[in-house]
Amino acid sequence: MTKRWILLPAAGAIALLTLALVQARGSSQDEATDVAGTVASTTIQPIAFPHSVHAGQDRIDCQYCHFSAERSVAAGIPPVATCWGCHQVIRGTTEPQQAEIAKVVGYWERQEAIPWVRVYKVSDHVKFPHMRHVAAQVDCTECHGDVAETPGVIEKPVQKLSMGWCVSCHKEREVSRDCSKCHY
Repeated sequence: MTKRWILLPAAGAIALLTLALVQARGSSQDEATDVAGTVASTTIQPIAFPHSVHAGQDRIDCQYCHFSAERSVAAGIPPVATCWGCHQVIRGTTEPQQAEIAKVVGYWERQEAIPWVRVYKVSDHVKFPHMRHVAAQVDCTECHGDVAETPGVIEKPVQKLSMGWCVSCHKEREVSRDCSKCHY
């Protein structure tokens, strides 16, 4: 009986602590204004990167930033030098743009990598060979959606990358469904 009276307050304290942490995290989320002037959440990315401007308006090919997609399993995350290559000249026309570009400049000046947070990740027992898909001329939008039309920062996958989804794509295209192609 005494143990129950001890466990009950302890469980309540843990529940309150968890709730406090969740609320604290929610209130600490930063916001940045995107190119259109609307507020875009930057809860997980260090810079409010507008794919709609880079891939959409400016029509920059995905592989310019995701440089290793054609020759590696991973698509690659752009180094600060890639961003700086353009943004040493292009500084933005609006205050929100200039503020985000200033962050890029800061990383460049400190010679620090931009700590981008990975959004797409398959399970550890799966290998997704980007180079095979690029060589097969599978458009990036097939898996990643039309990021050129995505305002704000991409914080979660557009497409849930499940085994069933991948297998159905392979069936549709009549390509190998040999387990060892992805599980090695």
